Amino acid sequence: MKSLPVSTLAATPDASFPAAPDRRFFGHPAGLGWLAFCELWERFSYYGMQALLVLYLTNYLFLPENIGQVAGIDALRGFIERVTGPRSPQQLASAVFGLYAGFVYLMPLFGGLLADRLLGRTKTIVIGACLMALGHFLMAFESSFLVALACLLVGVGCFKGNIAAQVGDLYAPGDKRRASAFQIFMLAIQIAVIVAPIVCGTLGEKVAWHWGFGAAGVGMVIGLVVYLAGRRHLPPEPARGTKAATAAARPALTGAEMGRLALLLVLIPVLTLSVVGNQQFYNAYPLWSQKHMDLVLLGWQVPVSWLQAVDAAISTLTMIASIAFWRWWATRRREPDEMMKMALGSLVAAGAPALLVIAAWQIDASHEKISFAWTLGYTILNDIGFANVLPVGLALYSRVSPRGLAGLVIGMYYLHLFVGNTFVGWLAGFLETMPGPEFWGLHAVLVGSAGVLLLACRLLFGRLLAPDGATPQPASP
Repeated sequence: MKSLPVSTLAATPDASFPAAPDRRFFGHPAGLGWLAFCELWERFSYYGMQALLVLYLTNYLFLPENIGQVAGIDALRGFIERVTGPRSPQQLASAVFGLYAGFVYLMPLFGGLLADRLLGRTKTIVIGACLMALGHFLMAFESSFLVALACLLVGVGCFKGNIAAQVGDLYAPGDKRRASAFQIFMLAIQIAVIVAPIVCGTLGEKVAWHWGFGAAGVGMVIGLVVYLAGRRHLPPEPARGTKAATAAARPALTGAEMGRLALLLVLIPVLTLSVVGNQQFYNAYPLWSQKHMDLVLLGWQVPVSWLQAVDAAISTLTMIASIAFWRWWATRRREPDEMMKMALGSLVAAGAPALLVIAAWQIDASHEKISFAWTLGYTILNDIGFANVLPVGLALYSRVSPRGLAGLVIGMYYLHLFVGNTFVGWLAGFLETMPGPEFWGLHAVLVGSAGVLLLACRLLFGRLLAPDGATPQPASP
């Protein structure tokens, strides 16, 4: 029997999902396709800007002759230097980039509250998309740089967590397609990350910085149009406006739910460590590569921002491979739970900065630039791990979130990226003062320790997060 569109279903627990699950989009609900395509364009705008930001700040905007054009920069620089001490242009650029990239993942916490308690997901997402488009276009003017960042941060806060929560809302609580749905959702993001650095990075580095930022703004406008076009396939908004409706949408938390939320909060510092190597690829790594990597191809200087496109292409392949591998594994053995996947992913990802320790030794010994092949090695190891950490963690937090608080819990999940990016911005300041082997070795230790801690948390507290209250079982050998 043909399944009903999700938007026609009631919002009650018994009627929120059709008896025959919607499988029109590669075995998933049609709404997943619309949400993934919208997120693709939103991430195109974000990663297009991100590919340029630290290079733009280091090589142009924060140079002594230009930094005075930025309204409000003296106050921001004073705040940063009161905490860290005097900053060079590179160190200030890394710190500002880290703060921006960190707050990108703090703001969804407030966006989730706004959607859950006041506006609903649809209105909040539309407001966020409009603010992000405005922010990208304001990047065309040096004086409005900090205003542009503020628009982007508020916009992504309204958008990011709520669209991910809508992905989770497409599935019944016991639907095992949820984890693979978030991997497909992340796969759309990876496609955007391939294209964004090539389009925005090339325009920014080879034509003019503002052309690259403008292209990112156009991408955000397309994302908004896609979201509005697919709205009828998305989950219905819960009833609002009365105390009864509010109580029905957000029943009182049980003791078990409070315990799960407490454990999810405890996991935030551990998850923070797990992303250090991945997030440094957008901050210190392009600056390190600009100095130490041979990027001349047939006499043409390849834009440094293209390294992110290479990473995204490999990440796309590893995401597809991970989805296929776990489907294959599930037909032969018991599939590991989310915590085990995340622990294994962190241990694999630790190999990426560990590999750069060897590259840094080679640079110190030969005093020559290294081959582009080191980027391939870094991204392969990092992206295999990434495929089993970030989307799987998103699925875990979505599954465990109490009814009516999904937006808030997804926002809480992004806290580890807020802390992680801020921490990475601080770590990147050591790029100029710490020897290369020590710099990358530190990152390898931090990511590896996250894998060990996740295994310990699963062993001690995994019962709380097990599906349907079951005790987590080890994967069959």
